[in-house]
Formats: sequence, C-alpha cells, structure tokens
Amino acid sequence: MSKKKEPSIWEGFKAFLMRGNVVDLAVAVVIGAAFTNIVNSVVKGVINPLVGAVGTKNLDHYSYCLQDPCTGSGDAATGITIMWGSVLGATLSFVITAAVVYFLMVLPMAKYLSRLEARRKAKEGTQEVIEVTELEVLKEIRDALVAQRGSGHDRE
Repeated sequence: MSKKKEPSIWEGFKAFLMRGNVVDLAVAVVIGAAFTNIVNSVVKGVINPLVGAVGTKNLDHYSYCLQDPCTGSGDAATGITIMWGSVLGATLSFVITAAVVYFLMVLPMAKYLSRLEARRKAKEGTQEVIEVTELEVLKEIRDALVAQRGSGHDRE
C-alpha cells in the first residue's frame, strides 16, 4: 500500500495565498484604515464641536472622578478618573463608521443582489412556461397522431 503524502506547511501556505482571498482582505484593510481617518476627522471636526456647544469641544475632557484627589491629566493624574468622554468619542466614531458602511455599501449591494435574483427567477419562470407550452403542444400532436392511427386502423 502506498501512503498519501501530506502537503507540507509551505505548500498549504502557498495555496492559501493563491486563493485570492488574501488580496481582497488586504485591500479591505487598507481601505478600512483610510476610511477610519475620514471618520475620525468627521468626529473631531463636526461631532465634537456640536457636543462642544453644550460643554467642551474635546470629548476627552469629559470625565468623572471616583476617588479624590482627581488632579492632573494622563500619567500625572492622581485619584481614580473615569474618562467617559473618550469612550463616547470612540462610540460615536464606531456608529458613524457602521452607518456609512451600511448605507453606502451593504444596503446598495443587497438591493443590487436582490434585483439580480429577481431577474434570474423571472428568466427561469419564462423558460419554464416555454418548456411547459412546448410539452403541451407535443402531447397534443401525439394525441392527434394516435387518433389518426386509430381511425386509420378502423377502415382496414
């Protein structure tokens, strides 16, 4: 008996790279990184000033002090400070990104695919009607030929 040789790790890796999915994934990551810059600019340039109309323009300044003394900022801060403004800014960035991806990419693609599917089903339905009609015509021809043979045999 001959043993089948297992593909090496290197061969498996080459096959993985040649599938094409890796290139698509790399393009998606690069586009996503560029898109992140756009969303961050929108949050900092539009959303933060709107929030700033009520308070400060920088959401990072919104915080809550759990344990005094809450003085200083960053590594020099003392006490326990909850930086909920940073979380709010990140959440707004995420919601904006998700909305743009949904409304500009996912929704149009879903509509496009549903139109393609409807066209495909309509085309299949038309072909089915044509096939059924042809089958009915062939059955009628067969019945007519059988009837002619039957009446022709009666004369003999």
